[in-house]
Amino acid sequence: MASRVLSTCLITPPTRFTHASPVKLSNKASWLRSKNGRIKCEAVGDSSQPVYNGVYGPWTVESSDVREVILYRSGLVTAASSFVFAASYAFLPSDSLLSEIIKQNLDLLYTLGAGGLGLSLFLIHIYVTEIKRTLQAFWALGVIGSLATCTNLAQPAGENLIQYVVNNPTAVWFVGPLFAALTGLVFKEGLCYGKLEAGILTFIIPTVLLGHLTGLMDDGAKLTLLASWMALFVIFAGRKFTQPIKVCYWSIIHVDVLG
Repeated sequence: MASRVLSTCLITPPTRFTHASPVKLSNKASWLRSKNGRIKCEAVGDSSQPVYNGVYGPWTVESSDVREVILYRSGLVTAASSFVFAASYAFLPSDSLLSEIIKQNLDLLYTLGAGGLGLSLFLIHIYVTEIKRTLQAFWALGVIGSLATCTNLAQPAGENLIQYVVNNPTAVWFVGPLFAALTGLVFKEGLCYGKLEAGILTFIIPTVLLGHLTGLMDDGAKLTLLASWMALFVIFAGRKFTQPIKVCYWSIIHVDVLG
């Protein structure tokens, strides 16, 4: 995580001593002897890492932080790409070669998307542990429900999971928690970074699922919202890579609850 630069400290040696053993210092500290016999230890930041001033003190972004952010963003890209490929099946001619290829791989795309989302939820920065664990629990429930639906309902009916959910709206109850976790993630991103596409997705995702579950939304409306979901999800995931990594940690340092 983002590390703080240590504050200056003073160490006063004993009044009388015969021998002072050598002191080993890390590369982040320097020692200065003053006239009154005090030894001042002043920690300094690693020169290779820029130091930023935050509300709670100086901080840096380390290589481990960079790796976490890249993996988090990669999980989002995997989830978005898988979703877009799978959802495009609804807009392609049923007799096209591409449509047939996607149809044969819908379960694989669903698995990849769920895995990418799970990776991002594992690495997401939410410092209220209960909220983070709740999103992860929703993801786990959605994965279990999806697996149970696919194994016990979809496969015996000769359908893949997505086709079964489309043809049987009540199955949304089983896969819905997975999308609830996704909704929580985009809500967090919209709240922390003011991303418009994330804010819109926060409403579109549950609207599509609830509209399908209740039957109150016709196919035309669902397809329109689905297309919007696809476009906004791509924009959302893509824009994460245009966001400087230090901005991610700036939000951690400056926001008390969410980071």
